[in-house]
Amino acid sequence: MAHPPMLELFAGELCRARTAAGLSRRELAEQVGCPELLVVKIEQACRVPPAEFAERCDKVLATDGLLARIRAGLGREALPPWLRDWSDIEREAVALRSYQPLVVPGLLQTEAYARALLAAGALRGDELEQQLAGRLERQVVLDREPPPRLDAVLDESVLHRLVGGRAVLRDQLLRMLALGRRKTVYLHVVPSGAGAYPGLHGAFVLATAPDGSDVGYLDGQLAGRVVERPSDLATLRRTWEEVRAEALPHRQSIELIERLAG
Repeated sequence: MAHPPMLELFAGELCRARTAAGLSRRELAEQVGCPELLVVKIEQACRVPPAEFAERCDKVLATDGLLARIRAGLGREALPPWLRDWSDIEREAVALRSYQPLVVPGLLQTEAYARALLAAGALRGDELEQQLAGRLERQVVLDREPPPRLDAVLDESVLHRLVGGRAVLRDQLLRMLALGRRKTVYLHVVPSGAGAYPGLHGAFVLATAPDGSDVGYLDGQLAGRVVERPSDLATLRRTWEEVRAEALPHRQSIELIERLAG
């Protein structure tokens, strides 16, 4: 599989800066605090560099944030083509309303949880690492200033599904608790006793732009699609209201997640 151009660029710039600093791969790995094999794989453009790795290399190699900037661009390039337009919309949104009946929403996922989900599909090796980088890169939207308001509704079954095993799920629940304590993140769980309700037909997100208009996104088995037709958006808004009405309030949802994490 051909390596993405931004991955090749990162590999070349890292190698150039390391050589200019007079460091071997082993020495750089020691100073950055990672295995030497990771440096080797990244310089061979066979592994997507973690964001923290890029930041530490910038500091050790005095590259003035160059590697972190390339890494940020790599995150978008790593996204599937059909997700790139949505990523741009997501990044500009002032509010996001997300519903997920099966898994934790992507913006809330830990790296280990996301990796387990991707590995459960057909992705392997470099392709998995690239898609993982893209998914994690999207999460920076929650850390921008000002951050968007995120209302996330998920089915209670999501909190019990052992994606990656018990330890991975527990860490995922703890991350959700941490995010749920932010003033701009609201979590709502539809309890298992709710029975059948409209949201079970599939996951979706509504993004509100600065001008107040909405754009939707539907998840699919093979690909996702952006929704802009007014009649479809009206249907998604109506479904959102019905789903939200079935869910517990934020505080009760947090208490439920705390019990399960404990």
